[in-house]
Amino acid sequence: MFDPYPSDLAGCRRCPRLAAHREAVAVKKRRAYRDQEYWGAPVPGFGDPAARIVIVGLAPGAHGSNRTGRMFTGDGSGTFLYAALHRAGLASAPVSRSRDDGMRLRDVWITAAARCAPPGNRPTPAELVACRGWLAHDLDALREASVLLALGGVAHASVLRLLQQRGLSVTLARHPFVHGALHRFEGLPGAEQARALPLLDAYHVSLQNTNTGRLSAAMFDEVLAAAKREAGVP
Repeated sequence: MFDPYPSDLAGCRRCPRLAAHREAVAVKKRRAYRDQEYWGAPVPGFGDPAARIVIVGLAPGAHGSNRTGRMFTGDGSGTFLYAALHRAGLASAPVSRSRDDGMRLRDVWITAAARCAPPGNRPTPAELVACRGWLAHDLDALREASVLLALGGVAHASVLRLLQQRGLSVTLARHPFVHGALHRFEGLPGAEQARALPLLDAYHVSLQNTNTGRLSAAMFDEVLAAAKREAGVP
C-alpha cells in the first residue's frame, strides 16, 4: 500500500541547509501564527492515491506548508491552487486551511521537487538532486497516473532529470518549459519502463505570478482542463 510519508522521509536530513531552515522557521514563526505549532519537517504529498493527474510543485512555503504540513496549504499559492481545483471539480472545497480540515481531492495528487522549505524559495541544484528520490517515490506509487502537471520551470526540469536518470534521452533544449505546453515521451526508447508520462506545463501559482497577471485564473483553468482531457478525467 502506498505510504505517502515513510519514516525515512519524515526524518530526512539529506540537506543540512534545508533541515536547519525549516526548523528555525518553525521556532521563530511569523507573528500571525505565533500561537500555532509549525510542522517544521519534510512535507508529504497529498491527494487521491488513485489520481490520474499529478501536480508537481517547487517546494513548501516557509509559513505555508512548512507550518501546516500539507502541500500548498496556508499561503497565497495554495489559495489560488485549491480554488482552481475546486472550480475544476477536483477538490471538495475552494480553500485549504489545515491538514485536518477535511479537504479531499478527486483524481489529483500534489507533490513537489523539494520537500523542505528553502531559504528564499530557492533550493540549490544539489538539494533538488538529493530530494529527487522522494519525487520518484510518489510518481512510482501512483499507478493510475496519466499526466504530470509541472508548476514552473524547476518542477519541469526536475521531472526531466528524473527521466534522464532512468535512461531517457530528454533535455531541456528539446523539451523547454512553456506555459500550456504538453510534452510526450512515448516514442523514446525505454519510455514505458521509465513510466515517462506526458508532462504539461503551467506557470507556478506563486503570488509573484498571480498578483502581477502573469498567471490568471482563466489561464490556469485552461491548463487544468487540458490535464483532465489528457487523463480522461470527467
